[in-house]
Formats: sequence, C-alpha cells, structure tokens
Amino acid sequence: MTGKLSVVGIGPGSILDRTRRAENAILEASVVAGYDLYLDHVKDLLDGKERIASGMMAEVERCRAALQAAQAGAKVALVSSGDAGIYGMAGLALEMAEAEGFSVPIEIVPGVSAAQSSAARMGAPLMLDWACISLSDLMVDWDTIRRRIAAVAEADMVLALYNPRSKRRIKQLEETVEILLKHRPGSTPVGIATAVGAPEERIVLSTLERLLSEDVGMRSLVIIGNKGSRVSSGWFITPRGYEL
Repeated sequence: MTGKLSVVGIGPGSILDRTRRAENAILEASVVAGYDLYLDHVKDLLDGKERIASGMMAEVERCRAALQAAQAGAKVALVSSGDAGIYGMAGLALEMAEAEGFSVPIEIVPGVSAAQSSAARMGAPLMLDWACISLSDLMVDWDTIRRRIAAVAEADMVLALYNPRSKRRIKQLEETVEILLKHRPGSTPVGIATAVGAPEERIVLSTLERLLSEDVGMRSLVIIGNKGSRVSSGWFITPRGYEL
C-alpha cells in the first residue's frame, strides 16, 4: 500500500470557509493529524479515522508522527488552520521529510488564510501591496521582526499582524505601533478581527493611535492600513487607484 501525506489548510474554522479540495483530502485520508482545536473544527469529516492529536508546541512530534504513518502506507491528512503554507505545517513537513529521509508523496492543500478571512469581514483593506508579520518571537528574534516592521512602515505597505499580543507578550505590539507612528498618522485605519469564523467572532474598526487600548489577544489578527486607507460606510478600504 502506498502512503501519502496531504498537508491541509482548513481555513479559519467555519465549515463555510473550508475548500472542497481540503474536505476531499481529509475524507480520503485514513489518518488525520492536528492540533486538538483544529481537529475539532473538522470533526464532521473524521468518522472512522485514526486521529493523531496533540496540544500547542508539539508541532515537530505531530509532523513526525504524520510522516511515519504515511511512510507505513497510510493516507494521512495533516491539518493546519488557515493556509498550511502561511505560519502552518507545510514548511515543517517538507523540511522534516528531507532531513529525516521520509520518501513519501507530499501534497500541500491551500486554505483561506486568517489575513484573507479577516480582511473580508472588514471590507477590502488588502487591495494594494501588503505584508504579513507575526509578532511572536518564539521562532524569530525580536530584533529581526522589528527591522521588518520598520521596512514595511517606511514602504507604506498595509500590514497584517499575526499573534499580535498575549497576556505575557505586550511590548511587541507597543513597539510596532511606535514604529508605525513614525511613518503614518495616528488616524490610520486599523481593523481587529478576533476568533474569525467562530460564534464569538468580533470585528472592530479603530485607528493606529487607539490600537493599544483595544481588546487584542492571541486569537486576534490586526490589519493596519497605509496612508491611503480609509473607512467608508463602515468598511475598511485601501484604494487600489481605479478612476471612478
């Protein structure tokens, strides 16, 4: 029996935001691996399947177990929230397969990213050039992240922030706002999307100067506009430059 690993982006969590290709990859698998919460998001597709579930900070072990199951001949779906190739499991799976000698076919199944789903709830803030940066310094040192923020700020690009703030990690968002205020006005529109796709979803439109006083946590994604971004009729818009 020939095994296979599909690394599947399941979107932000709602069934409505899953792609058909993602659902098919999970349905065709005999083993499904993922973080406990993400498996719960696809529990309607898991009947009769073996599950490899683990908590946060166990990505390496989970990925290795998925590759081992595929090497043994199983069709395996390794699920990630959003898009598997954006802060997800796709890169780790490819790197580990090469480093540890797993010779199994690997497929990357794209999904709706947190930035895309959040932007759609807010309006059209990503209509022009934009960047996404994670403020978590677990994988990348803070000095490197700070230099990237400064470069995006100077280039006047819209910025999507992943992992913006937690109970212990406060200074990163504070320094980000400080850097951005050197290059764009305090009135710059900001959108905060929390728990997108979940029943407790919350979308808030604010400004750069008020961002630090808003409720922002680990389940939030923050989009900060450029100098041309604006809010109109309740929609966050970054004009692309069409002549109207």
